[in-house]
Amino acid sequence: MSARFDGALHKFRQQCPYVSKDLLRWFPGHMNKGLKQMQRKLKSVDCVIEVHDARIPFTGRNPIFTSTLTGAKPHILVLNKRDLVITSLIPRIKDQLKAEQNVDNVVFTNSKDQFCRGLKTIKPLMVDLIKNSNRYNRSEELEYNVMIIGVPNVGKSSMINMLRSRNISGRHVLPVGAVAGVTRSLMMKMRINNDPCIFMLDTPGILEPSVTNIEMGLKLALCAALQDHLVGEEIIADYLLYWLNKHRKFKYVDFMGLDEPCDDINKVLLSGAIKYNRIRKVRDFDGKVRDVPDLLETSRHIIKAFRTGELGKVILDIDLLENRPSNKQEVLA
Repeated sequence: MSARFDGALHKFRQQCPYVSKDLLRWFPGHMNKGLKQMQRKLKSVDCVIEVHDARIPFTGRNPIFTSTLTGAKPHILVLNKRDLVITSLIPRIKDQLKAEQNVDNVVFTNSKDQFCRGLKTIKPLMVDLIKNSNRYNRSEELEYNVMIIGVPNVGKSSMINMLRSRNISGRHVLPVGAVAGVTRSLMMKMRINNDPCIFMLDTPGILEPSVTNIEMGLKLALCAALQDHLVGEEIIADYLLYWLNKHRKFKYVDFMGLDEPCDDINKVLLSGAIKYNRIRKVRDFDGKVRDVPDLLETSRHIIKAFRTGELGKVILDIDLLENRPSNKQEVLA
């Protein structure tokens, strides 16, 4: 919390902004098709790597994965975008995932950093898990097949590209993007290592068919797992403001040109529009053209600032993190 506001008595909203669940439903046809393809491919897969956003380690993971894809195969949970989270909390997150969700293999990564130590651990970990598993119908196969799964826009394709470039010289070959839904179908096998021979299958991001918890849906939207325009940028910005105020994180005050914390998203966006000259022209009923603040573009600006870390490192699931002691000093990532 900024020292400028230590003594300020600000009363903020205590409840998550309300939004219709209809806005948080996004399960287009390619997701259903992709899930069926993944299930059919499972017999030829030796290991499943689930990639998720490190800012929401406890929420937003698709339960369909657990029931249909990860249960019978060696499983690694990769929490990506670790450069955007509070590093000191990582050991506690790993302990809680193991205790509550029985996830033993958790790796924190930054798939945009070729020197990330977490990325270095993935290949030896999956090789070890595969060698020590019962491969059944694939026991005679020398090559390893690994399927990458996860919700949209968590960095699956970026991770495959980085693993490939680390282990096999060559350019990135999978398309990536900063919006949900870039990968829309099951890709061909991609070789990411020669000895042993490892192939990876990229898959489309798949959400639950319906989001039952509004705040979980808004967290997914804030982390760009849902397409912004389907939820509404001003709605996402309002949830961000609610979360930042609730957790006394006030970097947005200077960023948006405010004098003090504010709980009114319209006032925050108006101030930001003035500071960054986000203006649009509108025509009045009498035909005159005038300038008005562009609150939509300003919403996009503050959302982008959060996603790039300009508003500080966060764990959006901090309220779900139990205060359990950890015997680990630091995590390799």
